[in-house]
Amino acid sequence: MGFETSEMSDKAVLITGASRGIGREAALAFAERGAKLGIAARDTKALDALAQETGAVPIPCDVADYSDMANAVARMQAEFGRLDVLINNAGVIDPIAPLSRIDPQEFSMLVDINLKGVLHGLRAALPVMQAQGTGTIITVGSGAAHNPLEGWGAYCSSKAGAWMLTRVADIEARGHGVRVMSLSPGTVATDMQRTIKASGVNAVSQMDWSAHVPPEWPARALVWMCTSDADEWVGREVSLRDESLRRRLGLVA
Repeated sequence: MGFETSEMSDKAVLITGASRGIGREAALAFAERGAKLGIAARDTKALDALAQETGAVPIPCDVADYSDMANAVARMQAEFGRLDVLINNAGVIDPIAPLSRIDPQEFSMLVDINLKGVLHGLRAALPVMQAQGTGTIITVGSGAAHNPLEGWGAYCSSKAGAWMLTRVADIEARGHGVRVMSLSPGTVATDMQRTIKASGVNAVSQMDWSAHVPPEWPARALVWMCTSDADEWVGREVSLRDESLRRRLGLVA
């Protein structure tokens, strides 16, 4: 899509959870379109390999730690003088367990990443983007934010909270020129789906692997969401389950 290439060229883009899955594919997609890229994750070995492949700046970062997230944004400013896009992508699925037996400490650790990690990204990026008068922040959400699933009490509640944070951020930041929205990618063929399948819990674990979309699809959607063609979606959630959207992005005929 031509608008993707032209609008993303030289934009400073920071992606969390970039070492694997959707985050890694998003890094490849943004790099292909000429973005100035920062890739953040805990896995420094994987980050360095991806940096070699894309020319991105590798930024070791645990999104559960606000100081790490603030330092990542500061690094983008130091490297590129600005921050145009933040993709709040980092997330985990474990613990998968019924609430009657779930480990409260493991639940808290998931919330630190999936929910507080989104907050940390918003808190670090919003002042920078509001001062610029422009920017885009995208939360990688989930249908689990809206649909309760057996064994996913931690994941569902964290994603529901992240969606609400995204909506609040839109209300607070839109008047300052900042675009905030969410992407619900559906089930994606990543390592997270392997973990889900191995759990044997709820209907998602029973899905055939061929039913999951390739990670390139949400990566392409994330690039599109950063362009003016997606302005009608600001403050809303883009769902890749929507067949008309898939056609619009050229993912299906």
